[in-house]
Amino acid sequence: MNTLFDSAPSFDQPLAVLKHCHDRIRKQLATMAKLLEHLPTHGADKDAQQAAQAVLNYFIKAAPLHHEDEEINLLPELQVTARDEDATLLANLLPKILSQHEDMAAQWQQLEKQLSAIATASAASLSVGAVQDFQALYSEHMQIEETQIAPMAKRLFSEAQMAALGAAMQARRGIAT
Repeated sequence: MNTLFDSAPSFDQPLAVLKHCHDRIRKQLATMAKLLEHLPTHGADKDAQQAAQAVLNYFIKAAPLHHEDEEINLLPELQVTARDEDATLLANLLPKILSQHEDMAAQWQQLEKQLSAIATASAASLSVGAVQDFQALYSEHMQIEETQIAPMAKRLFSEAQMAALGAAMQARRGIAT
């Protein structure tokens, strides 16, 4: 079956779901970059309003769930599982990852106001610096998770741990099994 939409992996592959979330974040970051180019010429026209609303929808609804997946389930499970060099690496990365989550939330507050104004056509400006800072922070964050955290979890987690992670992520989203 050919579909116009990329289907998300199932929750029996929780690391693939987390990677899929990162891909969706990248898409929303790209949409914000396109808005930066679009707004000066076209203002908060219908296309800009729809793009801003799509970014708002993702970062208000899905992104917080993704961060909870990491903070409540993935990272604590890694902390109890990792040993030796893995434990040392995780101990070094964990404060940075959690700090980045806080920084993202703070940066998002500014962007959310601007995007909300664009979505309602009450303003037509988006801060280039705020978008670039948000993109840079998310890019660095996802790179750490994709090259360090996910491979560690893939290597260390048992089938039962992966299943528990997937079940928690699915439950967080209110999706029935």
